[in-house]
Amino acid sequence: MGMMQEFKEFALKGNFVDLAVGVIIGGAFGKIVDSLVNNILMPPIGFLVGGVDFKDLAIKLTPPVAGAKAVDVKYGAFLQALIDFAIIAFVLFMVIKGINMAKKRFEKEKATAPAAPAAPTVSEVYLKEIRDSLAKR
Repeated sequence: MGMMQEFKEFALKGNFVDLAVGVIIGGAFGKIVDSLVNNILMPPIGFLVGGVDFKDLAIKLTPPVAGAKAVDVKYGAFLQALIDFAIIAFVLFMVIKGINMAKKRFEKEKATAPAAPAAPTVSEVYLKEIRDSLAKR
């Protein structure tokens, strides 16, 4: 089997395609959450805390020297990343919780569905034929 054929089988498997779609949607969702945090949530929080812009919160380790940038620990950006993570984790938790509830409901409906009667065995068929023939006599 050629390498191209193997790659085609690998790429067209359902799991691979599902994973690719999930990664693309996850990236887009991450951008939406990032925008939500940066543009909607953090400005009012900064206003309530005293007009602080969280993006600018940093600890300066060294001042800028001629030709070199200052070294800063940007903990404000880290706080925003933590809020991004918390929102994404909560949304994923709710999605997985919904999927699990749907699975349980489906399994419950499946378990309560009446089972089809079992097909008669060969010996039962023969016994019924004998019974019927004896009843005719």
